[in-house]
Amino acid sequence: MAKKHIAIAGVAISALLLAGCSANNQSTDGKPSGEITVLTNRTDLIKDKTFDGYTAAFEKLYPDVTVKVQGITDYENEVTTRLSTKNYGDVLGIPASVTPDQLPQFFEPLGDTAQLKDKYRFLNDKSFDGKQYGLPTFGNANGIVYNKRVWKEAGVTSLPTTPDEFIADLKLIKSKTDAIPYYTNYKDGWPLGSWQGQQGFSNDANVVSDRDTNRAPWSAGSEQYTTDALLYNVVHDGLSEPDPTTTAWEGSKGMLATGQVASAVLGSWAIVQFQQAAKDAGADPADIGFMPMPYQVDGKFHSTIGGDINVAVNVNSKNKPAARAWVDWFTTQSTFAADSGALSSVVGSPNPSTLQDFTDADVQYVELNAADKPSLDSDIYNKAQIDLFGMLYRQKLIDIARGAADGDMNSYFADLNKQWADAIDSVKS
Repeated sequence: MAKKHIAIAGVAISALLLAGCSANNQSTDGKPSGEITVLTNRTDLIKDKTFDGYTAAFEKLYPDVTVKVQGITDYENEVTTRLSTKNYGDVLGIPASVTPDQLPQFFEPLGDTAQLKDKYRFLNDKSFDGKQYGLPTFGNANGIVYNKRVWKEAGVTSLPTTPDEFIADLKLIKSKTDAIPYYTNYKDGWPLGSWQGQQGFSNDANVVSDRDTNRAPWSAGSEQYTTDALLYNVVHDGLSEPDPTTTAWEGSKGMLATGQVASAVLGSWAIVQFQQAAKDAGADPADIGFMPMPYQVDGKFHSTIGGDINVAVNVNSKNKPAARAWVDWFTTQSTFAADSGALSSVVGSPNPSTLQDFTDADVQYVELNAADKPSLDSDIYNKAQIDLFGMLYRQKLIDIARGAADGDMNSYFADLNKQWADAIDSVKS
């Protein structure tokens, strides 16, 4: 599941840098052999034995390698903590807390980014100084998972094209059905980062660079304002779950799949999980739909596509050739992307059937341009203590919207703009 760029405090970053141990100088070249440990957030695939199939296929190809898979539920926090030691597996998904300039400290370089682009898509996130430190397991489109049956029962027959239309449709769902119009997943928190994953929906491939030069990104007309104002209004207008502190990610799958919930902002990686939840509950998987953000440019919807979790080799691994062999095999030969209904990270691969709704709606895909200064964005939001891809600042936004915290949308956005402007000044100095 997609979790990106969760800001960690400056003290924690410093601790990681100071605690980082000297790397094992073994090359990734050579014959793969020995035992490797693979860390993953996909505990569901361990539980249903899917990962057993992956390891069996790999070990058949590389009989001298034994693969141990370790599933971690609180992946982001636990693995971020383990980075202060050498004990973070041989292969792992790069935690979002690692900024681009920190990549060389923790991960083995996998090659020159310019050369790897001939084979892989979505490389910008984990590239630094021309070197690639992670390869994307697959790619995602960004949008809104929704229950088609519920929306139809509410009388909604076309996709909303503006935030106001989206709010109006949710109000119809509230008045004409028993479903919760929108589910925030507030308690688990990490799904709130999916709102940031929508960036680029205005067909602005330079949205990150634009934000980094904007001293007030939470101002009307900007993507940041549009995104967070929509979430605020959904909650403020009583269109989300009554008590967000009791939400549950796993439970939300079945709720949306059976029509108890109507919609949730997520990446396309979630589609197959909700379809499976529908099957498990005896509902119709065809009810699971995927719509773009309610915003059009020149009459067209747009959705940003980008890499999901990037797998990497621990710079301290004692079996780097075997670890590198797993990374290459998992991203190019395993069925992981197809099983996830996701975009393959391999250049030239066809779009998955899970995105047929986007094809039918003629959604235009946007790939964000690489930033001239890869770590500038994270430097700014870390300094501002605004976890754009995390949960804390949007949890506060929800609390304000539901009356559980002081202020209103305008006052909160003013505070965010000040924090952002001060951070820009600090980073530049």
